[in-house]
Amino acid sequence: MSVYINENTRVLVQGITGRQGSFHTGQMLAYGTKLVGGVSPGKGGQEVEGVPVYNSTFEALENHEAEASILFMPAPFVKDAAMEALDAGLKLLVLIPESIPLHDAMEIMAYAKQKNAVIVGPNTFGLVSSGSSKIGIMPNRYFIPGPVGVVSRSGTLCYEIVGHLTDSGIGTTTVVGLGGDRVVGLHFIDVLKKFEDDGDTRAVIMVGEIGGSAEEEAAAHIAANMSKPVIAYLAGKSAPPGKRMGHAGAIIERGRGTFESKVEALTGAGVKVADLPTQISPLVQSVLD
Repeated sequence: MSVYINENTRVLVQGITGRQGSFHTGQMLAYGTKLVGGVSPGKGGQEVEGVPVYNSTFEALENHEAEASILFMPAPFVKDAAMEALDAGLKLLVLIPESIPLHDAMEIMAYAKQKNAVIVGPNTFGLVSSGSSKIGIMPNRYFIPGPVGVVSRSGTLCYEIVGHLTDSGIGTTTVVGLGGDRVVGLHFIDVLKKFEDDGDTRAVIMVGEIGGSAEEEAAAHIAANMSKPVIAYLAGKSAPPGKRMGHAGAIIERGRGTFESKVEALTGAGVKVADLPTQISPLVQSVLD
């Protein structure tokens, strides 16, 4: 069973002719993703890695069936592209760019809710159904099939942790990047619910960071609703209050979102919290044995 996507998910690439869009199109195809078309206004009729390019999402969907799209373009243009994709009927959008204007992100999320669509990101590495399909920019070699679901606010930390799992012979079911901007489409609880219902997921890894209250809210949900073991790692232990560290959401304000408050909430919910990324694999193995 898969979470959000599987080997049959048909995907469009919006911004396919740009440098990032064209490069990651090749990487997604190499992983096995079913890319059916690309969108780049004014570039219709071209091909990228054998994928046909269209001038609009509507034109692409006149020629191909698709459920999902991944967006590669400068942040100021994301809103129009996302709204077009939602109007065209796509139900899953992966927003790769970071620093999308705050009000643009809020409008996208509100419209997606009206359309009953899922937004992954912005400022995300995407998501992958390991061994089947990836809609994102993560390195292919780390994501092998296995029994562990992963949900992360950080891309590079997620790659490191999944890489350690792979080196230990432990694969993943689905890996989801929530994104690091202030306003994002998915939250920990949304993905935890999916993993709880997924028959192939036996354990869950949460990769969080300072700032906001998402980890504390997730802890309350885990305590009340999760039957599967959860292991967590939190970034930002040494970050000074009031200073943004990397992600727009990774900032401690007015005493909210501290490292200590998150660790206390998670451990209180029975979550094993690792001090270092290298400790994750042994903890996962201990709950799988």
